[in-house]
Amino acid sequence: MMEFVPMQGDITAIADSINAVWVLVVTFLIFFMQPGFALLEAGQVRAKNAGNVVMKNMTDWSMGVLVFFLVGAGVSAMAGMLGSPSVEFSVSSAFAYVNDPTAWVGWLFGAVFAMTAATIVSGAVAERMKYSAYVVYAFVLVAVLYPVVSGSTWGGTGLLSSTGFLGEALGVGYKDFAGATVVHAMGGIAGLTAAYMVGPRKGRFDSNGDAKPIPGHSVLFAVIGTLILAFGWYGFNVGTQATVLTSDGGFNGAALGRVALNTTLAMGAGMLASTMVTTVREGKPDPLFAANGLLAGLVAITGACVHVSWPGALVIGIVGGVQTPLVYRWAVDSLGIDDVCGVFAVHGSAGFIGTMLIPFFDVAGFSLNQLVMQVAGSLLIGTWTVLTSMLVLGAIDAVIGLRVSEEEEEVGLDQGEHGMSAYPEFTVESGGDGPAAVADGGRELRTDGGESE
Repeated sequence: MMEFVPMQGDITAIADSINAVWVLVVTFLIFFMQPGFALLEAGQVRAKNAGNVVMKNMTDWSMGVLVFFLVGAGVSAMAGMLGSPSVEFSVSSAFAYVNDPTAWVGWLFGAVFAMTAATIVSGAVAERMKYSAYVVYAFVLVAVLYPVVSGSTWGGTGLLSSTGFLGEALGVGYKDFAGATVVHAMGGIAGLTAAYMVGPRKGRFDSNGDAKPIPGHSVLFAVIGTLILAFGWYGFNVGTQATVLTSDGGFNGAALGRVALNTTLAMGAGMLASTMVTTVREGKPDPLFAANGLLAGLVAITGACVHVSWPGALVIGIVGGVQTPLVYRWAVDSLGIDDVCGVFAVHGSAGFIGTMLIPFFDVAGFSLNQLVMQVAGSLLIGTWTVLTSMLVLGAIDAVIGLRVSEEEEEVGLDQGEHGMSAYPEFTVESGGDGPAAVADGGRELRTDGGESE
């Protein structure tokens, strides 16, 4: 009997199909990070603001995917064209994906990354930013601010790519595999800028400018949200290794294994390192800083996971965890910025540091030009994000205002912005002691590294 031998074209088609299904599956996994963000942020705000913060989270996704499809993805492509001397600029080519069914899987994969960058901001400005102002800023971030960053780094073109103006000058492209800087640091620094622009919550600082704790209402929610995010992060990092089968049908297990291992090691190292720092500084381990350290370890390794050795992943995770409580205290105590969920320490500084450490642990060997590119790219992304965010937020403040009234802040944004309460059984109307009775009474939950009474 004659044995059937598949043609090379058949193998390539099968490999492409399996890779496409893999991308879809990990995209759904990344979407599952959205409830993780919602729980994490809701747990770190007072009960009277829990409904508002999850409303902002839902808006990030629902409005964001529409904006990214109609505008953002095209802007990203145009940014790539403008940053590369070898690519002809074409608006029609940039938006060709809109009517190309073969491009829609790739678009969705890009969309969940964009939504992650947008969602990070809500945790920094919680409990005092107007919902309407937040919606406008999120719209601009997804339509323009993030797409310019992603288009300048990913997709094979753009200013920071190997074929871009800066990449050609240095002979290397910016290394950020899954978005430590492009997604997380961009979102973290946008959140820090927005928190500065909107101002601190009432009572966050005393008359001398010293920080006072405003505990969140559920450490349990925050930790569960953290673990859901960690689960989704495997889609974020391992999923970015989109080639499961090579064109000749070979299994790309080594690359998948490196990304999965490095992600896991950095996650564990980040949690333990942050816990050790808070134990030494405060005398007791803090579960919220442990959770934030875990996430910071993940953020730090996100850009490096495919590039570095596993010992390098451990070091990057440790550095990400150690810096978390230190940078958080610096932002609050030295800068006087009320970053409610510590998004700059977790996503911003951890992302920048992890990305810039890549050349020191790169399995391809150390390259000075690569280090210069990593530093220059991080500075450009950070500068773009700060300046454009200040411009957009300043315009929003002038037109509709960034902040709710003192009365709305006092009663809570659930009531003031939405006319409801996330915990109605504890409101005055139902016999409780106020809309934040659970959060504001009894033993305070620690969110500020040991400042609770």
